[in-house]
Amino acid sequence: MGFVLLNIALLLGLIYVLIRMQQKHVSFSKRVFTGLGFGILLGTYLQIAFGSDSAVVSQTSEWYNIVGRGYVKLLMMIVIPLIMVSIIQSIINLEKTSQLGKMSFSIIGILVGTTAIAAVVGIGSAFLFDLNADQIQVGQAEESRGLYLEETLTQVEGMSTPAKILEFFPANPFLDMTGARATSTIAVVILSAIIGIAVLGVRRKQPEQAEIFVKGVNAIYTVVMRVVTLVLRLTPYGILGLMATTVAKTNVAGILELGKFVLASYVALAVMLVIHLLLISFAGLNPLTYLRKVIPVLGFAFTSRSSAGTLPLNISAQKNSLGVDEGTANMSASFGATIGQNGCAGIYPAMLAVMIAPSVGIDPLSPGFLLQLVLIVAISSFGVAGVGGGATFAALIVLSSMNLPVALAGLLISVEPLIDMGRTAVNVNGAMTSGTLTSRFLRKLNIERFNDPKAVEKDIAL
Repeated sequence: MGFVLLNIALLLGLIYVLIRMQQKHVSFSKRVFTGLGFGILLGTYLQIAFGSDSAVVSQTSEWYNIVGRGYVKLLMMIVIPLIMVSIIQSIINLEKTSQLGKMSFSIIGILVGTTAIAAVVGIGSAFLFDLNADQIQVGQAEESRGLYLEETLTQVEGMSTPAKILEFFPANPFLDMTGARATSTIAVVILSAIIGIAVLGVRRKQPEQAEIFVKGVNAIYTVVMRVVTLVLRLTPYGILGLMATTVAKTNVAGILELGKFVLASYVALAVMLVIHLLLISFAGLNPLTYLRKVIPVLGFAFTSRSSAGTLPLNISAQKNSLGVDEGTANMSASFGATIGQNGCAGIYPAMLAVMIAPSVGIDPLSPGFLLQLVLIVAISSFGVAGVGGGATFAALIVLSSMNLPVALAGLLISVEPLIDMGRTAVNVNGAMTSGTLTSRFLRKLNIERFNDPKAVEKDIAL
């Protein structure tokens, strides 16, 4: 217990340093990356001193999770209220309801389109590094994971794509507000959009009643955004706790054994980030300016491994530092948390399919196989939200659709957390890219704010 108390004291000491940095008005971005660095150092110390599987690290991580996972829970707490009031307010401020259709079509089109591109990138990386499932040794953990995936597949196989899409609709809005379903976020988006459209109709026939409702929504929106600001100020501390726990519990031996797959995955993820920046550049925006402003968000996505948990920071950064209009920011972040995830639903299942195909006598170089794989990845990236579960369910849907054995996906269990960090960052960046491009296409992007290098500090951190 003595070592655990020492480790807790170390964490509290680093938190105090971050508090002092805030008191000295050090910029938000610098404090975020300082927290990230502190977390890596603290986690490395725990890994070297005690070992990832030790009781000391396990007990220490439980305490550290109060800071790290506690912060994620606070973010999750404000997701539903933030989405609901923001989308309603955005719609009631629209001049025409047709703008909502254009916005939604553009966002979803970019998300699904970039996921198809991500599949091609994943395929290319798998071929470049000559990945093959037969190269991986199977242990007890891998066998258990494979059996779990086969059991889980039964939950997915019986649900067609139309059935998954049907799950988006909010049959019980109060249930969805609790986040009880995998599609709760999308369901709340749809409910909020319906309410916003209804207000536009009331405004034409009963303007006085509509005005009362609008004032109420604006008041609630102001309070919710203040709560968002308060929670986001805790970001440096949350990243510190999350990163320390992640590094301390990392299976180094597993990473070394599957190093080629880890490297191939991160090469593919890096290429996809470059493609996002190229799309930003093609829209007439400075990609380096964009990158500087989204790095704090990507840093949190990387450490938390939660697209949904990153959603409030995603929305705030789009509006306050990238100059994306409110409606587009909320729509892109909300849809991007479950639809068209470039990392989880694009790169990952495509790489697995190419790796596993030779084990069942399929030539992964066959044009028919590759074309079918890209199409299935793109379609399933839209339907994954119907069952939830991120990369695991995306892989199950793609592999089963290609008639490939899903159990072999369990071979990567030891490096899954490490790869998932990068996948989540790419997922979130894909959502932010779709929001920025859509706002630009609809001529709603605030270019002055986008180009303002101090926008992050002025509007998020203070």
